[in-house]
Amino acid sequence: MILIGEKLNGSIPSAAEMIAERNREQIQNLARRQAEAGADFIDICAPMERGEAETLRWMAAQVQDVTDVPISIDSPDTEVLQEVFPCCRRPGLFNSISMETKKQIDKVFRIMAENPGWQAVVMLCDDRGTAYAREVEHRLEIFEEVMARAGAYGIAPSRLHIDPMVEAAALFSAECKDQPGERESGTAGTLQVIRSIRKLCPSVHIISALSNISHGLPARKYMNYSFAVLALEAGLDSGIADPLDGGLQAVICGTETLLGMREEEFCMGYIQAYRKGRFGAP
Repeated sequence: MILIGEKLNGSIPSAAEMIAERNREQIQNLARRQAEAGADFIDICAPMERGEAETLRWMAAQVQDVTDVPISIDSPDTEVLQEVFPCCRRPGLFNSISMETKKQIDKVFRIMAENPGWQAVVMLCDDRGTAYAREVEHRLEIFEEVMARAGAYGIAPSRLHIDPMVEAAALFSAECKDQPGERESGTAGTLQVIRSIRKLCPSVHIISALSNISHGLPARKYMNYSFAVLALEAGLDSGIADPLDGGLQAVICGTETLLGMREEEFCMGYIQAYRKGRFGAP
């Protein structure tokens, strides 16, 4: 799995405090630890009404001073993404864009066309709102629109991380189902979207913030682990998660090994990850 380290996110109280205090040492330490744990990107997020772009530029500088791992610029504001990306010393990840009018997907795709190394997270939503976004058919329609738009800019599918819009499992009840296999919602619907996208476009990446599934539930990590297994089996290959969670790393690595997703013999990839300390204490 492509792992986007989520720990430098201002929505996490401890990270918010570091960012507010401009605590260079703590931020760099957390960036370094995520890199050493195997993160493929370091996500930086600073939700605030004013000064978001300037804060993200400062955060990017701190991270890049201690690791070569690329940065994921995390903002709901497309203008902020545009302002921050030039300060990145190597191509990274735009997190995120969508087919919503306010997201201005064409602006980011133009940047990607001119900067071939950059990738993007694309959420499967548009201006029609949450009710539509829960429908399998609607999300697949948006996926087709996204791929057509990306193709017009010459952007290869392998540069896109498609987010099927995972919602908290606690939000759904049995009444959320419509016609199974057609407009199913909830986690089952999301897994159906993942399978369909993987079949339609094998080279595109499919991503999720793995902890979204467990909001509002006790013992959240176990729900996250369970969802990771199901999503990987369905075709997920990219995740926004905590790389310092050894249990999650073990679950992901073990699932990939058992599914034959790793090019390895005799479970050597799993064994090597264990030897590197990726799984934490045994």
